[in-house]
Amino acid sequence: MEFDKIYLGDCVTVLDKLTDDSVDLIFTSPPYADNRRKSPYHGMPIDGYVDWFTPISKKLMRILKPDGSFVLNIKERAVHGERQTYVLELILKMKEQGWLWTEEYIWHKKNCYPGKWPNRFRDAWERCLHFTRNKRFKMYQEAVMVPMGNWKPKRFANLSDNDRKRYESKVSSGMGRNVSKWLDRDKAYPTNVLHYPTECSNRNHSATFPVDLPLWFIKLFTQENAVVLDPFIGSGTTALACIRTNRRFIGIEIEREYCQLATKAIKKERRYLPGLSPS
Repeated sequence: MEFDKIYLGDCVTVLDKLTDDSVDLIFTSPPYADNRRKSPYHGMPIDGYVDWFTPISKKLMRILKPDGSFVLNIKERAVHGERQTYVLELILKMKEQGWLWTEEYIWHKKNCYPGKWPNRFRDAWERCLHFTRNKRFKMYQEAVMVPMGNWKPKRFANLSDNDRKRYESKVSSGMGRNVSKWLDRDKAYPTNVLHYPTECSNRNHSATFPVDLPLWFIKLFTQENAVVLDPFIGSGTTALACIRTNRRFIGIEIEREYCQLATKAIKKERRYLPGLSPS
């Protein structure tokens, strides 16, 4: 298959055209269970969601390189006042397939809509589940480091004796640290909570995540010219993040309307970036 292209079709069949161990990173957000029934996706039934997705995850394991990563953006919904368990069931099923559930990142949606429910508060976050095939995988943590922050001068102004050695916590948490080692550092490693607003109204798609979300994971798990796959690419957000970071991409989209929308967005993105031309 060609790189830097959106393929129209069901990923269940299109994925068979990709060769083994050919993708560095898979980042995707599949249709959520029973959500957005008025959209072209309609949503998968809750009681059949795991059975629907596990054949896809099996194909993705074949395609992903042994040292690659798979990031799944997903959120379980509540029905009749109770959170459903299909995401947890899916995680366990994927572990049976051989996936390692390496980490869980949280996408905090800073601009989520206000609302009122009788037994809970509004959803302001979604899961980004990190799966790998092996314990040793490519990860470039320095690529996503963040500024130390305004707290640094005050915190480091007067270091105690404990700050100047690897001091073990009194609660035996195993989180020993030597604070003095950070004196000359301007950046720190981030947490596993990502704060990005949603982007839907200006993208003509009912379930668009911000470009910064896939971009962050692309920088964390790949380097330039790596191949990134999104089997539910929707309006093309993952492809835009790849273009901005000089990665190759393969997108799959079952809805013709969204496939055309993604292709149009990609051409527009290339026009605005030096050295790139529409294809």
